Amino acid sequence: MKILFYGAKDYDQQFFDKLKPEYPNIEFVFIESNLYKETASLAAGNDGICAFVNADLSAGVIEELHHQRIRLILMRCAGYNNVDLAKAKECGISVLRVPGYSPEAVAEHAMALVLTANRHTHKAYIKCRENNFSLNGLMGINLYGKTAGIVGTGKIGLAMARICQGFGMKVLAYDPFPNEKTGLIYVSLGQLFSSSDLISLHCPLTPETHHIVNRESISHMKDRVILVNTSRGGLICTEDLIAGIRDHKFFAVGLDVYEEESDFVYEDMSEYILKTSTVQRLLSFPNVALTSHQGFFTEEALTNIAETTLENAEAFRTDMELKNAVSL
Repeated sequence: MKILFYGAKDYDQQFFDKLKPEYPNIEFVFIESNLYKETASLAAGNDGICAFVNADLSAGVIEELHHQRIRLILMRCAGYNNVDLAKAKECGISVLRVPGYSPEAVAEHAMALVLTANRHTHKAYIKCRENNFSLNGLMGINLYGKTAGIVGTGKIGLAMARICQGFGMKVLAYDPFPNEKTGLIYVSLGQLFSSSDLISLHCPLTPETHHIVNRESISHMKDRVILVNTSRGGLICTEDLIAGIRDHKFFAVGLDVYEEESDFVYEDMSEYILKTSTVQRLLSFPNVALTSHQGFFTEEALTNIAETTLENAEAFRTDMELKNAVSL
């Protein structure tokens, strides 16, 4: 079985190559080009392709993959909102994902963003490098005794809840499918927004959750709330977020994902003029900390991603149960 890896970085190849001896019947081919309609024809001669969150798997691309006789799409990530599942089903292409790789990796990064944006450590680091040791503009707030609102209580949301509890915070949770075994206090989304000092988003991007943070929901939040998003950029309406920041609604904002990231995420764009100014506007605010979709980026998570992706490929190759299949 031959699998073409689109958008592969050196670190991707490093972790998959470690496992290569365990899968002698699967051949890996890595290319730097990401998956778009223009590059889908490169899949010719392969049985399947492997893609990441920034790949284009819209209907037109899947149609071309089908034309190239691709039978399997392996997502080396948990999210699959970029995949046209209806078209994949129509074309008889199986879609498999990595539902859980290291929830602690993402949750720990979420808290790192909270601490960075709250205590302005990104600004303090730059100031100290320039021999500026004043504390002006660096004041934060204590998390201890505050209320954290966790939107989505899957494995990552639960990991974030444990971290917040470790900081001495009261934790509220919202999920359309509450897990009562967690011992968390579940409330309505509206109550969570209005009661939380920290709001952390850990839900998938669906039509129901698209722009779950918008002008109206922001208006119900506490003044000086902290907001962090390590899930998907589309959960937040960026224009409404910017308006809220300008209105001093937020004490701090930490973003590992944002709406316009798909075209340049994981790429060095330092020599280019970006087509839109959303990122620049966000970076212009002193209480905003941005990172480049790196919440998953730990050795443990990349190991788990490689292991599960190859287990998925082997299950497909040997006609075993596809336990990580994605369907409509």
